[in-house]
Amino acid sequence: MEFLIATAIGALTWAGIYLSLRGRTFPVVLGVTMLSYAINLFLFAIGRLKVGAPPIFSEDAATYTDPLPQALVLTAIVISFGMSALVVVLSLRTFLETGTDQVDGEPDPAIDPLDGDREEWIARRNAHRIDMLGETRP
Repeated sequence: MEFLIATAIGALTWAGIYLSLRGRTFPVVLGVTMLSYAINLFLFAIGRLKVGAPPIFSEDAATYTDPLPQALVLTAIVISFGMSALVVVLSLRTFLETGTDQVDGEPDPAIDPLDGDREEWIARRNAHRIDMLGETRP
């Protein structure tokens, strides 16, 4: 069972690092999420959870489970959810501002239909832009 958990942690870590090094924002978000899953599994694994044991030491309990790893994983889940939401909002905002989902913000000439003509692309984007109130901006 330890080999299976270690393999799962290694696979999630590998996939997270691989996706985090991609050039687009969506794979980077997925990579960071997979890295947080790997860290949560690692914290559970080092906690040596025991089935049927109480989480707090008492006088009549023969064994007990350390509650610290469980608290760390619960905190990590909340923090990773908030971080993922922030990164998704930032990447969406970057896409709407720059028109590309490349991490560096420059359009990809292989995908961009205007072959890297950034000024023309910005002019086309701004021609159809609508502000928060639903009014068209010049």
